Amino acid sequence: MLLALQPAIFYNEGTMCGRFTITLEPAAWQEEFDLHTITVDWKINYNTAPTQMVPVVIDAQSRSIEMMRWGLIPFGAKDESTGNRLINARAETLQEKPSFRNAFQQRRCLILADGFYEWQKGSTAKAPKVPYYFHLRDHKPFFFAGLWESWRSEKDAPEIHSCTIITTAPNPLVSEVHNRMPAILDKNTCWAWLEENDTNQLQKLLMPYPAELMQSYPVSSALNNPAINNAQNIQPLRY
Repeated sequence: MLLALQPAIFYNEGTMCGRFTITLEPAAWQEEFDLHTITVDWKINYNTAPTQMVPVVIDAQSRSIEMMRWGLIPFGAKDESTGNRLINARAETLQEKPSFRNAFQQRRCLILADGFYEWQKGSTAKAPKVPYYFHLRDHKPFFFAGLWESWRSEKDAPEIHSCTIITTAPNPLVSEVHNRMPAILDKNTCWAWLEENDTNQLQKLLMPYPAELMQSYPVSSALNNPAINNAQNIQPLRY
């Protein structure tokens, strides 16, 4: 199994898309997206956190899956800790930010997911934030639009492949909880994300996913700890 489960201690819940789930078996993505033979293996993950290895697709022709570190390390970064700060990229500024500009033009990827978490602020400044779980209404798998990079600490060092999740404005469902959401791609849009070369057309793929095709509900704050990784994380919160 290749999926590391190391705590991401730098993560501050509620500030970005910082946790998601991969709870379905690989065959679900293979069936939904006509992926080719899956040769990598990963564990079901109810609490995918930054710095962990996540499954991605980078080529629309081979449609194969490989594992990448979540947290993009730009080509010219001094050390890999830079990736800890680049787990998300804003759709609106991809062509402006040096860390993402080249990857947006040349190294786009699809990050496998079937749900994600966002945190809603409490009713008062001291009240704890409440995590919500979001998934598609039909419970099908999907992709996050992403970018990827290759990086080496020095000339002869092993190459690290890393990725980032693109976020966009929230749809009405997500906006009740948070002011951003990940850019979701389904089988009708995902391959254009890898094959299209017109940046204006690519930007159009990063629109908020339709709220009527999604569901959400509050879940336990236990998932604030990346080490807690079980099906209870996605169970509706009992008041």
